[in-house]
Amino acid sequence: MASQESQQQKTAIFKDYLPGSSGLPEQDKPVEPTTLWKHTSHAHNLPPGLEYLNQLDQIIIHQQVELLEAILGTETCSKYEIKNHLGQRVYFAVEENGCFDRNLCSPIRSFTIRIADNSGREVITVNRPLRCSSCWFPCFLQELEVQCPPGTIAGYVVQNWDPFLPKFTIQNESKEDVLKIIGPYATCGCFEDVEFEVKVLNEMSTIGKISKYWSGFVNNVFTNTSNFGIHVPVDLDVKIKAVMIGACFLIDLMFFENSLDGL
Repeated sequence: MASQESQQQKTAIFKDYLPGSSGLPEQDKPVEPTTLWKHTSHAHNLPPGLEYLNQLDQIIIHQQVELLEAILGTETCSKYEIKNHLGQRVYFAVEENGCFDRNLCSPIRSFTIRIADNSGREVITVNRPLRCSSCWFPCFLQELEVQCPPGTIAGYVVQNWDPFLPKFTIQNESKEDVLKIIGPYATCGCFEDVEFEVKVLNEMSTIGKISKYWSGFVNNVFTNTSNFGIHVPVDLDVKIKAVMIGACFLIDLMFFENSLDGL
């Protein structure tokens, strides 16, 4: 009888333990639940337009080169293609904001990014208010809201105060913490990719990453064009995948907006 009770207790310990981990969780360390970031819905009740995103574990975001911006040095509305790992376009994104915001508030500007599928239907809306990006003002750090479908909150990206590392928390629609994003000490990738790790809440395990790809000297120095890759588990909740896309836009604006990022 005692042996059976012991086996039941061990089963309960592993119920929410992350797959792929080696060894037993420590008794004095809380086990990281996976239910907040894994699928909770079936394909038939996914947000409209996110059915294909549900199948992806790698998402490529390519910012289109704006020739006028490169020549004149003025900011224009950013446009992005969102692709699968084969380079096939899945969504198209356009930034909306005013000329004043783009040219005077550039990296910290407020914006709305509307993401549409290949039929032109808007499926995701990303809203970023004008906020401070300095770690010396922890009461007014970055916060970004993602809606899918538009008008329905899917989650948030919240900047965390840290004097050395770029840190963010991914939250669901109820503002519950789901995942962490932690960047490197230096984000000025010199002729190499820059990676932001996606971690579970206790920061003990890495389940994915957001990579800023080095796209060549000409592109990185003389234009603001950016190429990103998002690598996440295929069974990540599809709404959280949409929030990860929003996080990618925020990281781009905060750390890679200036034309000399590659140096």
